[in-house]
Amino acid sequence: MSRIGQKPITIPQGVTVTITKNQVMVKSSQAELSQQIPPGIQVKLQDNQVIVTQKATSRQTKALYGLTRSLIANMVTGVTEGFSKILELHGTGYRVNPKSKGIELTLGFSHPINYQAPSSITLETKDQKFITIKGFDKQLVGQVAANIRAFRPPDAYKGKGVRYQGEVIRLKPGKAAKTGEGEA
Repeated sequence: MSRIGQKPITIPQGVTVTITKNQVMVKSSQAELSQQIPPGIQVKLQDNQVIVTQKATSRQTKALYGLTRSLIANMVTGVTEGFSKILELHGTGYRVNPKSKGIELTLGFSHPINYQAPSSITLETKDQKFITIKGFDKQLVGQVAANIRAFRPPDAYKGKGVRYQGEVIRLKPGKAAKTGEGEA
């Protein structure tokens, strides 16, 4: 049995949770998110808390029990505080510039890359080297960050590319120079 699934989710002030037959909607003054409830999982509202329980004890239900609770908790956190990720650009000439509807990345290609984020995501740039991705949906923020990083992942030999803030890249050694031994 999932230990995470057993924890109740406390609903902060200003957040309303609506539970229908197979969907949970979390709403605040800033945003509104919804999530499907898988079959075999029951979600109840008691004493300003959301409680997730299992209807059946099948293998799939056990697997989805903690996941459902985590998704609902992320929705509550998202509509109150929001989520953010920061990307760093490493490399000579690598930079990011804000555009009217997104950003323009210069990553060493022959052309700049224009990227438009979904409507619920905001992109902010700082010093032409940092991109801050903010939004209410944790999964969407992570997906946008992964999409931008995929344009130029960090190189294993020089470390150039787009990386998450704080990500450690272990550099591989290059070719070893010949010592001159064995030549005739």
